[in-house]
Amino acid sequence: MKDYRFIDYDPNKPLELPPDIRKWLPEDHLALFISDVVDTLDLSEIVGEYLHLQGGHPAYHPAMMLKLLFYGYCVGTRSSRRIEQKTYEDVAFRVLSCDSHPDHSRISDFRKRHLAAISRLFVQVLEICKEFGLVKLGYVALDGTKVKANASQHKAMSYDRMVTREKELAREVEKLLKEAEGLDEKEDKQYGKGKRGDKLPNELQFKKTRLEKIRQAKRALEQEALEEDARKRTGGTDGKPPEGGACGRSETPEVKPKKQRNFTDPDSRIMLNGATKAFQQAYNGQAMVDCDSQVIVAADVTQQANDKQQLVPMIEQVEENLGEIPDCVLADSGYFSQKNVESVVNGFMEPFIPRDRVKHGDPAQPVPHGRIPDNLSVVDRSLRKLKTKVGQKIYSKRKETVEPVFGQIKENRGIRSFLLRGLAAVKGEWNLICLTHNILKLWRNLWLAEGRSARAYA
Repeated sequence: MKDYRFIDYDPNKPLELPPDIRKWLPEDHLALFISDVVDTLDLSEIVGEYLHLQGGHPAYHPAMMLKLLFYGYCVGTRSSRRIEQKTYEDVAFRVLSCDSHPDHSRISDFRKRHLAAISRLFVQVLEICKEFGLVKLGYVALDGTKVKANASQHKAMSYDRMVTREKELAREVEKLLKEAEGLDEKEDKQYGKGKRGDKLPNELQFKKTRLEKIRQAKRALEQEALEEDARKRTGGTDGKPPEGGACGRSETPEVKPKKQRNFTDPDSRIMLNGATKAFQQAYNGQAMVDCDSQVIVAADVTQQANDKQQLVPMIEQVEENLGEIPDCVLADSGYFSQKNVESVVNGFMEPFIPRDRVKHGDPAQPVPHGRIPDNLSVVDRSLRKLKTKVGQKIYSKRKETVEPVFGQIKENRGIRSFLLRGLAAVKGEWNLICLTHNILKLWRNLWLAEGRSARAYA
């Protein structure tokens, strides 16, 4: 008989787990770090909403719900159903929930109800990063990434198609209404006047609902065209047309025939994904990143595929978040304009923003030498400096900083699309994504500083 030597294995053996639930995980585990971070945050804005609530089932503590959400977003588990499932199956989630199992609907409702307050915690986490020396604001890099909306591209319709389909559906509804009238007369004779024989035909209900949705989408596109026309005429102030239409005009401006609106998430837009070179229903996620640590110091979402209008607002957000401005701003040619460069310089920052996109394989540009001529404009001076060896070396930090951040979010954490719909909700979710990115950077740098190994994610 062969003598096998195995470590003792008995599926029915009762286990004695440590009484301290935190001991179920290694000391340097991400979940424990997130728990400690959340415990340091000021949650009074969220907690205050539960004051004096009476009746019904008691709420789960906001700190516990935040820990589950933060950890879930860090490891790419964002679905409320998956988080609930993980509280049974995953030790880390179970530790964070203290062995309770909040229903997925309560997790989802908590996220929706407190999304604005949760997104504002971004600044608190950023301040912790700054306290530990991860935010220096010497060089910051700005870029945008297209993030898929929670909507199908096939659920969109162009304006010219809306006009055509509106007429078709109106005719079909009119025809069905006449048929229904004839049916009513027939049934009045059969059942007696005032006696109901059936309900509104399903086909008529569907077509009337569809017609109303198309009309709403059509009116929304016309309103957008009106506001865009007003912006052009008023110099791009608030985008709201004055009384009587755009600058006194009452007529509706012409809507571009190919202008589209999505029925699932009307706030999303058709955008070209730079990585896949394919069009998709998406939003444009913006991130300003500290080049020394890859910590995100400002975050926002826009419906515009073009990045030109985002540079100044993002710099202003950095100052609002941290009370400081960066020394140098790095951005690709998509952010270049005379106004943007002058705004950066006038704000006592140094811009490194090329006028033209440099493609891989293009011949190297001649490197200027000597003193910068005094007669050059602000824009020409910045472009000349960008062409120098020092300027090129500084600008190379952009690719080493902000692009890897998007890679970490999309590839490492698997966040390639939004769960929520509508611009306001998507802005909140993007802040949550960027907030948890910063937690990962904080965790990674703190463990490395102590000579420990930070496992995965960051």
